[in-house]
Amino acid sequence: MRFPALAGVVLLSATLAVLPAGAGQASSTDDMFAAMRRDLNLTQAQVRVLLAHEAAAAVNSQRVQSSLGERFAGAWFDGRLRAGVTSDADAQRARQLGAEPVRVRWTLRQLETGKSALDQRQAGAQVHSWYTDVTANRVVVTAASAEAAGQFTRGLDPELIKLTVSAAAPRPLYDTRGGDQFVINGNTLCSIGFAVAGGFVTAGHCGGVNSPTLGYNNVSQGTFRGSSFPVNDYAWVQTNGNWVSRPWVNNYAGGNVGVAGSQEAAIGSSICRSGRTTGWRCGVIQAKNITVNYGNGALVYGLTQSNACAEPGDSGGSWISGNQAQGITSGGSGNCSSGGTTFFQPVNEVLGAYGLSLTTTGGGGTSRIIGYANKCIDVPGGNGVDGALLQLWDCNGTAAQNWTFPGDGTIRAFGLCMDVAWGSTANGAAIQLAHCSGNPAQQFVLSGAGDLVNPQSNKCVDVSGWNSANGTKLIQWECHGGANQKWWRG
Repeated sequence: MRFPALAGVVLLSATLAVLPAGAGQASSTDDMFAAMRRDLNLTQAQVRVLLAHEAAAAVNSQRVQSSLGERFAGAWFDGRLRAGVTSDADAQRARQLGAEPVRVRWTLRQLETGKSALDQRQAGAQVHSWYTDVTANRVVVTAASAEAAGQFTRGLDPELIKLTVSAAAPRPLYDTRGGDQFVINGNTLCSIGFAVAGGFVTAGHCGGVNSPTLGYNNVSQGTFRGSSFPVNDYAWVQTNGNWVSRPWVNNYAGGNVGVAGSQEAAIGSSICRSGRTTGWRCGVIQAKNITVNYGNGALVYGLTQSNACAEPGDSGGSWISGNQAQGITSGGSGNCSSGGTTFFQPVNEVLGAYGLSLTTTGGGGTSRIIGYANKCIDVPGGNGVDGALLQLWDCNGTAAQNWTFPGDGTIRAFGLCMDVAWGSTANGAAIQLAHCSGNPAQQFVLSGAGDLVNPQSNKCVDVSGWNSANGTKLIQWECHGGANQKWWRG
């Protein structure tokens, strides 16, 4: 395969010179833990345990709702999972499914019926919001005055309604979307790579740590929390409360392309990129692990090459193959009039570097599960049989490390499900493959903190004995937040 000449390789931020990038690389997980310690008055250990329990509670809540059906009165978490019930029989069932029952008057359906009635009414400017509050077992109406709320809810059972007075009116929020423009330090234009929990990833040469950003609409957007350039060319921006992460990439044709995961595509695969200057452009993946010299000693390693063109301002933008995120634009040569060569930083590297969670459509997909010592969850010998004990192994891209997330709470390989052996809730129980049966032992939740939790046992998938050697078996253990219990998709 012949590659285009690489003369005149440049970075693709819309500036005349490379911006210095900060050397610091903040961790999104550390930021989250710090905020939770500060705002919830918790210790680091309490935060880690809380996140694991919350992940399990989300699954058990769905189980209670499925079991109680129309009699379900909502569920909530306040240190443990609680479920609203209207009878002693339902209270007993809720306990069996892992929830503490709370006797209430109204079912969730009755609450939602009341809320739906309000949805059909014309709300004046003084009525801010209304919603069903399962913890209070009421429909909460927030307005600038009690009079405005009372008029809006007239005719409904007053026992069903809880009034809240607030002078603060809602404000609009904006979408964080791959390929859109953003502005750094008020004078440099780049493009968003992909939305992640709490922000987005982009190119490191676009800005240094603590650089402020504005969105495509010049609204205050966020701050660079991590940035690496040269050697790497990646960064992440933590957004403020004006912005919401979306699993989309701008296709510059009036629509969006959904992002379902980040499974790495093979050389020769088709790929498209999105950026604020040249929009949506496509090509093929030509080569990987390329070292690029941007001049003045600025070497960047491990980039991927494509013949999809790009121009200044496209830096940081999204590269996607099908519905799988691939990378963020670094630099290139040529332009979109005469053609050129473009390089991108693989996205899984930046996600792993900062512990970020890609915002996805939830459409499942197949990916590796990477953890301790940057090794993968592996099926020994690629032998997908019932009872195969899962292990830690060097990531190698084989089918033994391809895990499918079908969206039903299971994690699958070779048509079998990840499973806690014998449905055990004890520390040390083996993690294995088993025939998919719908058993709660085959439900797993990957929490925002990177804990892979089985809700039935409320325990985490753990690398036995903190041993990073190939072949170390996986077990379940009390969630403690250690590195041997941290996982991410890649």
